Amino acid sequence: MNKEQVLVNTEQYVKAIHEKDSSGHDWFHIQRVTSLAETIGKLEGADLFICKMAAYLHDVADEKLCENVEEQKKEIENWLHTQNVPNEEKEQILFIIHNLSYKGGNGIKLESIEGQVVQDADRLDALGAIGIARTFMYAGHHGDLMYDPNIPVREKMSEKEYRQGKSTAINHFYEKLLKLKTTLNTQSGKRLAAERHDFMEQFLSQFHNEWNGKI
Repeated sequence: MNKEQVLVNTEQYVKAIHEKDSSGHDWFHIQRVTSLAETIGKLEGADLFICKMAAYLHDVADEKLCENVEEQKKEIENWLHTQNVPNEEKEQILFIIHNLSYKGGNGIKLESIEGQVVQDADRLDALGAIGIARTFMYAGHHGDLMYDPNIPVREKMSEKEYRQGKSTAINHFYEKLLKLKTTLNTQSGKRLAAERHDFMEQFLSQFHNEWNGKI
């Protein structure tokens, strides 16, 4: 197996799947997460092939984005088989991508350094200026309101409530995004998250001032 060629092939495969996405999970999101995973992986001494493959494939079977998750999981397995990825590495990649998600705070803590790196990279792309932009894209894509003060912020949710319950774009910051800083795994990820978290708090302060007509 030529790892560099497998990465090139996987990049092209994933780009074809995500390039028309309008929910904030497009090809450029995948590209940013993969770049972050490579950067953090180098700093943390992780296996970069595992990190980059998991980052490329992490949204292919995401239940937010596809109707038949199990079918997509099989599709990923088939892809790794066609690329002759050894079983041990294949299992590592599959475990990471199937356990990466936040799931309303119901996700698991990944133990491998590669899993932690990719999870940090994905969560970092939900923070900061990009995170703000993606939040409003996702809300609009799913028909959620920008904001309604009469819709309360949900504190504790099951995974089903998190996915299907009523919320708004602004509520999402309080229900998930502002909590992400404390879930980062690596020291490199934590450093990057702190700055992006502060930027979101500044944005929310400005938003609420303008919403309430404060000068």
